[in-house]
Amino acid sequence: MDAGCPRLPDPVLFEIFLYLDHADVLSVGLVCQQWHAVARDEFLWKELFYRYYRVSRDVPRHPENFTLLSRVRNKPYDVFGCWLNETNLISGNLHRIGRITSCSVLWLNNAFQGIESENVNVVKRLFKIQNLNASTIRTVMVADCSRYDSPDLLLDYEEQLAASSTCPVFDLGSDSEEEGAKPKPPPEPAVQELLDAGGVPAEHGLQQLFDGIMEGRVRPAMTETELETKVAELFVRNRTKPPEPNLLPTDSNSKTKYLIFTTGCLTYSPHQIGIKRILPHQMTTAGPVLGEERRSDEFFDSLDHVIDIHGHIIGMGLSPDHRYLYVNSRAWPRDCVISDPMQPPPIAEEIDLHVFDLKTMKEVKRALRAHRAYTPNEECFFIFLDVSRDFVASGAEDRHGYIWDRHYNICLAKLQHDNVVNSVAFSPVEQELLLTASDDTTIKVWRSPRAVRIRQARRPRPRKLLFSWLLNQKS
Repeated sequence: MDAGCPRLPDPVLFEIFLYLDHADVLSVGLVCQQWHAVARDEFLWKELFYRYYRVSRDVPRHPENFTLLSRVRNKPYDVFGCWLNETNLISGNLHRIGRITSCSVLWLNNAFQGIESENVNVVKRLFKIQNLNASTIRTVMVADCSRYDSPDLLLDYEEQLAASSTCPVFDLGSDSEEEGAKPKPPPEPAVQELLDAGGVPAEHGLQQLFDGIMEGRVRPAMTETELETKVAELFVRNRTKPPEPNLLPTDSNSKTKYLIFTTGCLTYSPHQIGIKRILPHQMTTAGPVLGEERRSDEFFDSLDHVIDIHGHIIGMGLSPDHRYLYVNSRAWPRDCVISDPMQPPPIAEEIDLHVFDLKTMKEVKRALRAHRAYTPNEECFFIFLDVSRDFVASGAEDRHGYIWDRHYNICLAKLQHDNVVNSVAFSPVEQELLLTASDDTTIKVWRSPRAVRIRQARRPRPRKLLFSWLLNQKS
């Protein structure tokens, strides 16, 4: 700008620039040094920030620097960790016991490890769970039972469920009086099969059978893999801490949390959901590092609940109130038989989205369908889903993201990409705003038509300001 032209005061320029959007502010900052200085004003950009993102001014901006509080050892290919609460997180690792037998150890870690005393624990073993037939614990999440009393949405689809089959759910912690009145069960199937295969009478016991196998005198009519599985099943039955009674949340144990994870018992592909209750006294790293004292016959921890999906689980997500668990799975053939844990059944291309009520431990609605996947078992990967108050969204391998209505059980939208959609996420402050991430190297942001109309109606019309008159003025 010529030196002879009149100069507007900085406060006046500041007020004028407030009427511009961020792109125009960058443009006018190239006019002269004065405009450039005003266009870089921190308070100006703070106003533009809140206007553009429509964020409440009560929400603080993120700090510029973050401080390292702790380091947690976790192998992501063993266990995907998660937060237990605001101060503790869960990690895990995998220990191989045999060729197809392993043990998953879950650890509770203090997220704030800046302690003064070296005698205060920052990590503690939470659970130790044995895995059979090449299965492992992979994806882990925590459900908070205290939120059940005020759910965001109650699903009731009894008529639909009457016409559809549900996934079997096994309660492993029943303590009813009827159970105690039943006659003593026959010997464990794993024990009987081992005895029959070795040709040893049952009254001679397992010790003689194992001694014979080790000395080469007995050759069971089964493969090494089958023998390892039977021995592991026998060991886990006799060396496992029994499950806690009264799994379902009540007023007295509303502070309980559920540890939810993918697992299995027949093959390496995750086909079951394990649920283990975390009691209030277990939610701290105080106490022995290896956890509570155990008897010699309580080497492993048992599960409180198991949900069999009968298919390959490829995704899980919790509703915001933690009442409902949504599970993506690809079904196995109905009457399939698994004879080799390293050869799981073929899986369907159609993805089923199951919904389970964690308060009743029952499937509450017919599986949602629309999305598809094509990779085989050995290449199958996790497809993340997300749940808001009224909607549920999921990725898929058919180059689309999907949104369903949780009330009416219908698919609302297909969101197109050029490759596999791996992950989706709703905005925590606006449920009609969704992000989708794809192998096409893009992240797309989607809004519902209703949200777009509301946003356009509230947006003020831009006012075009003419500054050319300043250039035409002569001193």
